[in-house]
Order: sequence, then C-alpha cells, then structure tokens
Amino acid sequence: MSIIGLDIGGANLKASHIDGECHSEPFALWQHPEQLSQRLRGIVGNMPTADKLAVTMTGELADCYPSKTEGVCSILESVEEMAGGRSIHVWNTAGEFVDVDIAREFPLLVAAANWHALATWVGKLVPGGNALLVDIGTTTTDVIPLEDGYPVPLGRTDLERLQTGELEYTGSRRTILCSLAHTVPLGRNRCLVCSELFATTQDIYIWLGDIAEDEQSTATADGRPTTKAYTRDRLCRLICADRNEVSDEDLTNICLFLKDVQKQRICGSIDRVRNRMVGDCDNVILSGSGSFLAEEIFAKHSKFKAATIQGLASIISPEAAEAACAFAIARLAEERL
Repeated sequence: MSIIGLDIGGANLKASHIDGECHSEPFALWQHPEQLSQRLRGIVGNMPTADKLAVTMTGELADCYPSKTEGVCSILESVEEMAGGRSIHVWNTAGEFVDVDIAREFPLLVAAANWHALATWVGKLVPGGNALLVDIGTTTTDVIPLEDGYPVPLGRTDLERLQTGELEYTGSRRTILCSLAHTVPLGRNRCLVCSELFATTQDIYIWLGDIAEDEQSTATADGRPTTKAYTRDRLCRLICADRNEVSDEDLTNICLFLKDVQKQRICGSIDRVRNRMVGDCDNVILSGSGSFLAEEIFAKHSKFKAATIQGLASIISPEAAEAACAFAIARLAEERL
C-alpha cells in the first residue's frame, strides 16, 4: 500500500508521500477554483506512485464558494477528477477516515479538519500527561490541547474554535498589518495606519530577517517579489509614505512593534487554552512556518518553564514540517486503512 496525503487550503496546497517526500506550494484557491484539479494532478504526478489518497482541507472557507458545504463538495469533486483510479479517504473531526460519499453527506465534519489530523498524529509523540500543539501557519494559528496522547479541544468547527482560543486567525505571512494595530510608533510620535491591503506579516518578517527573501515569490500585497527592497515599499505604504520618507530605524521599530502585537495575540490564545488544563503542561510541540514566533513566546513564558518544548521540524524534517498536516494524514492513513 502506498499513500499520498493532501492538505488542500485556501492559499496553499501541501502533499506528503508515505516514503517521506513532501511538497508545498502557494495556490490562491479563491481566485481560481476551477484550476484546483489540475494543480493537484501536477503535484501528485511529480511524486512517487501511490494507490491511495488521504485528504484533508481548509479551502472550503474560500469566498469563491457560497457556503462551506458547497466548498467541501467542490473540493471533493476536484480530487475525484484527478484521482486517476486511486481510492480517496477523507479525514473528519470525529477522528476517522470516511469515503467521499460520506464526506459529502456530512460536509461540516470534514471542513477544516486538518488541525485535528495533525493533533491526532502528534499525540503519538507525547503519549502521557498534558501537552500542547501550537501550529503557526501562513494564515492561522492553532492551539490544541492534548491529554494522554489524544486531542481534547472544546471546539470542532472554526466558529467554535475561534470562541475557545483554539484558533487564532493570524499567521506568519498572510495577515494584513492593519488588522494587528490601528497605530504604530514613528519617531517620538504615533502614526495611524491605513486600513488597506498594503502589507502583510510576511513583510514584517522579511524586513526583520525572520523569513528569507525570495525573488521568485510574488505572493504579496502588491504582487511584487518578497525582497527587502519591495518589502520597504509595502511597509511604507502602510503609513501613506514613500520609501524615502521613512528611515530604516523607524521601519525596524514599526516592524518590531507589530511583531510584538502579534505575539501577544497568540500568547493570549495559548494562555486561554493552558488555563483550562488540570495540572502541569508537560510537553509543547511547535510547528508551522511561523514556529519562530512560538519559539520566542515559549522562551519567555513563565507557565512553561518545566515543559519540554520541541519543534516538529527537528523531529521529522523542515520539509515535512512545512507540510505537517499532509505528512500527518499520510501517516494516519498508513496505520488505519
């Protein structure tokens, strides 16, 4: 039996073959839903052969779909179109695989279920006591409590999880900066920011050096590359300025301020979930493209001084950790199918 795990998001597609090969690529599903089957076919076609597809998704929330139910059904149809005779197994938040027909019958159980697949697999790494999985991705942050190796969230749907602190809609690349703060420091004063898609968190972390520049990537607010030069322009526009109106020092101070605001938001969700635990939190697993933020948070967090903190990238590999949900669902499928 050979398996490929697929994690189909609204902004990224991720795949992991059971032999360890992983692939992640950006894809604006909300702009081109009709291209999903083709893109998945290309990804799977470039990986080792497999006879089964294990699928999870978050892309059903993309606003190209009138409802999450229609999004789930459309995504499943795209998977069926490219499957090429492979059997399809869809993960749900009840913690099991179902076939496509059952997934269509109960679409809200398979909608946004990738966090549950990751938490279920990560639980095997921390089989005893209380643990916490903190996954900071490009768009969102998941804070998932584990007890004796099993996920024990209060919420199952995105709506429920937003109310419990288990989902914080902020990430390392795609979060619009004007959603973090209304004002930023500028010299000795404060400056209002523009409520416009001029810059995202990716620009903060490129400027500060937390994320590497990439001349080939144009997944930015203005469609220009993710280099420091263009990042400067995008950040300056946040306060209606051109590049020659803001010094490097002021720009760095703005970025450090916004980074701190984002870390405080994430820390607030971590505290909400941690405070519900009975007893100590023994282990913390960090994953996602924004795990550097989690590392900084936990390095100074007084409530986790006794906890063992591990990055998923060091346990598996950086490539597999970037495609963590796809990696996890492939492993779960290998065990259960």
